[in-house]
Amino acid sequence: MSSYINLPLSGLEEPLSEMEQYVQDTAHRFAEEVLRPAGAAIDSLTAEQAIAEDSPLWPTLEQAAGLGLNIKAMLELPPLERERIMLIASEELSWGDGGLAGMILVSQMPGLYSALAGNLDMVDFCDGKIGCWGITEPDHGSDSLDPGGDAAAAAGDYGRPNCMARIEGDKIIINGQKSAWVSGGTIAEVCALYCHVEENGKTRPGISVIVPLDLPGVSKGKPLEKMGLRSLNQGEIYFDNVEVPLSHMLAGPDTYVDFVRHTLAEANVHVANMAVGMARAAYEHALAYAHERKAGGQKIIHHQSVKYRLFHMFRKVEVARAMTRRAATYNATAPEAALQGSISSKLTATQTAFEVASDALQIFGGNGLTREYPMEKLLRDARAMLIADGCNEILALKGGSLLINPELL
Repeated sequence: MSSYINLPLSGLEEPLSEMEQYVQDTAHRFAEEVLRPAGAAIDSLTAEQAIAEDSPLWPTLEQAAGLGLNIKAMLELPPLERERIMLIASEELSWGDGGLAGMILVSQMPGLYSALAGNLDMVDFCDGKIGCWGITEPDHGSDSLDPGGDAAAAAGDYGRPNCMARIEGDKIIINGQKSAWVSGGTIAEVCALYCHVEENGKTRPGISVIVPLDLPGVSKGKPLEKMGLRSLNQGEIYFDNVEVPLSHMLAGPDTYVDFVRHTLAEANVHVANMAVGMARAAYEHALAYAHERKAGGQKIIHHQSVKYRLFHMFRKVEVARAMTRRAATYNATAPEAALQGSISSKLTATQTAFEVASDALQIFGGNGLTREYPMEKLLRDARAMLIADGCNEILALKGGSLLINPELL
């Protein structure tokens, strides 16, 4: 009989440092004891109930803040160490519940993007506040991630934006709407807003600015009812002559396109990492179930088809993690982040999460279709990841444009 090796949580990764091991253990315990039960409870609620005062969401977010994984704390670490800590922690949180892990991550995004812009005053301003990232619009979904038009169809025109800002003296004045897909949109206190800018009667990409969401002229829509990631609140934000100090700006028209590229390079690897955690959860559920369930007179782990399926699930999880960690650590240490690497990790990991969750449900058989078992929720959550942070098709077109070498044309 072949020898069984009990791999650590990080699978085939190199040994963790003492600090990394502590972070992983702490995040894993929190994911198991807090996120999994809270995520399952919120999943059964309506979107309105999920953000009500008595929702499990609020104590969960309060406890998550106690983990100390905020942007200010992370900035005290060297870039590579910071990136590894964030990846290790986020994988465990996503293993617990993808939606709540997404809520914890998106809450940090205004501070993260402020740090990316080098605006440390805004890092301080955002610290401790529930945040969101406002970029997609009702008429411009994944298009919003492509301000340079690299992924546009031939002779395509992205058209008039739904949200615009103009700079007047020491103020930025914002009008318009962001779509229902703003993660954290209806409960956030601060928004990292990305939109077009209006100059001399014309609009162009764009501007990025930190917007406090208690300002006059800000209003919010209803929380979105959706199939998966139901514990991740999403909804519209409206702006009616909202005035923000110019000091809140992260990037202006001359630097916006490049800033979006760096933002996406950062965001995509974190979404990929979430997908790795979700894929691992699905694989582990299926592996455990295969050791329990009997069919044909024996445990199904002994069935050739089940062993074959489980091995490919294991392989895919390891490939997705390796791709994600490789892209993230390269971008953390290279002179310039490689967006094509981040996009590759996002597509690889999210597709893996969906495939592994689907295969895991198949191993559960009919039980996998019921809410008594975790697989139908995991499959719904994993399906949402193929669209989150830019749908995979548009991102692939964007990534392909980054492979064009002008010196060879």
